[in-house]
Amino acid sequence: MIAHLAAALTLSVSASVSASVSAVPAAAQSAADLRLPGTNGMTYREQQGDPVRLSAYGLGTKRTYLRTPAGNAFTWEKNLSEVSVEPGGTLTAGVPAAYRSGYDSLVVTDRATGRSTTIRTVKKPLTASYASWSRDGRRVALTVEQKVRGAWQVLGFTVVDVAAKQARTVRISGLSPKAGFWWSPDGNLVARHGTGLRVHRPSDGAVLRTYAGAGLPTGPEDAYSPSGRRLATWCPARFKEPICLVDAATGTIARRVAARPEAVFGWWDESHLIAVMAQGNAHRLAVIDFSGKVTRVLAGVPAETWDSDLWLSFTRTKPQGS
Repeated sequence: MIAHLAAALTLSVSASVSASVSAVPAAAQSAADLRLPGTNGMTYREQQGDPVRLSAYGLGTKRTYLRTPAGNAFTWEKNLSEVSVEPGGTLTAGVPAAYRSGYDSLVVTDRATGRSTTIRTVKKPLTASYASWSRDGRRVALTVEQKVRGAWQVLGFTVVDVAAKQARTVRISGLSPKAGFWWSPDGNLVARHGTGLRVHRPSDGAVLRTYAGAGLPTGPEDAYSPSGRRLATWCPARFKEPICLVDAATGTIARRVAARPEAVFGWWDESHLIAVMAQGNAHRLAVIDFSGKVTRVLAGVPAETWDSDLWLSFTRTKPQGS
């Protein structure tokens, strides 16, 4: 499921990190090297005060790892193809690696008690994956797909009400094969459309707004900044810069970023993005500012790792608007 859409949150890591340029004062440089099982000894370098926390990762749909609630260890979730932690850190949402009684489902787990609830989503041969938590942690959106003539086609979305333990699926005609649904800060659903984006009402899929020509989202994860005032897109072809920052209120491109990353995986904070940059025959995971400058190297990414469909998922450690 993860492998047949643009990789979400594919933030790779390596034990070979030897240097880091950071705007964090020296007094705050307390660090933790997080070694990731199943990745040939890779390490992600975390520092005290980081605005995001690495909470899960995986290798395509084959292996999924979840971080312990209050520690630095990761456990293999053998029965899940993906997992993500809700913004408050209390719950996890996981998509099983196989159908259960002919249905795809979402497994919601309370991290304090370990108690899980399985909520049916769509019936085989449909799939519902790429779990996206709403910012209030009350709902999970999933992208619904089906294989058509050997290729995956997005058909709509499923919204799971976590408290009610209910799922509602909405089909939408004419979607891009790689539409991918995720939440806007105000509780609607966003998907790519043409050379821009569309905002859909989660109750029935009605189009609420179109960002025409604003560029495609940088990933099926949340492309909005922590405050929700801007969202990151791949610039339309008329611009030479690769990354555009779109004003969420007006839909206009407010700024362009000259960096040329291999991928962008969300926002570090309100003025920095997380990107994978080419470095010789390998890559590095880095924090970049709006001038395109690398302000911190989070990890080295060897070529074989970058080709292995590695993905990572983060939760924010500071308020969304900070």
